[in-house]
Amino acid sequence: MSSSAAAVVYVHGLWMPGFESALLRRRLGAERGYRLHVFHYRSMFEPMTRIAAALHQMVARIDAPRVHLLGHSLGGLVILRYLQRYSMAQPGRVLFLGTPCTGSGVARRLGQWGLGRRAIGLAASEELLVDRARRWEIGRELGIIAGTVPVGLGHLLLTFKEANDGTIAVSETALEGAKSRLCLPVTHSGMLLSARVAREAGNFLEHGRFGP
Repeated sequence: MSSSAAAVVYVHGLWMPGFESALLRRRLGAERGYRLHVFHYRSMFEPMTRIAAALHQMVARIDAPRVHLLGHSLGGLVILRYLQRYSMAQPGRVLFLGTPCTGSGVARRLGQWGLGRRAIGLAASEELLVDRARRWEIGRELGIIAGTVPVGLGHLLLTFKEANDGTIAVSETALEGAKSRLCLPVTHSGMLLSARVAREAGNFLEHGRFGP
């Protein structure tokens, strides 16, 4: 069914089912009038190529004048791979929340053990275990929100030497070519519950900038 309202596709991170974004999605829907969709995938069992293809099929079916893409953690890299491989017909912006664009020190440490590597799974192993110098070269505006409250299970595996959200270091969220990056006092998972993050996400998706 067609609608004049813009749509937002939320792509979850590693080990997440998508339901963790319920409050964020509710806020974006209530405050901005977006129609929210959740893309589900099995990061532990599917390669990134298959996941990106499935996201392409889902987005192609959405009948809306604009479709924005919102990825948390590994979900941002799913979006990146999708847009690198496929053409997206609808206009829209892209926002990453706590996405380890250059790889993840925590994931690399976990991946040193066999059980840890299996826990990370196929898609994350492809994307997170190598320190990558990625660049955003897609004709859509990209915004990035990084967290700076260092509370999370990542500290059990790695001693961070810089600002971090408990799982991902702020420097790991950097992506050359992004339009804007904003650091907020939230944890990696807590950013999905934050009213400030929801407000700034809405600002960027609607206007292409953070702030009022």
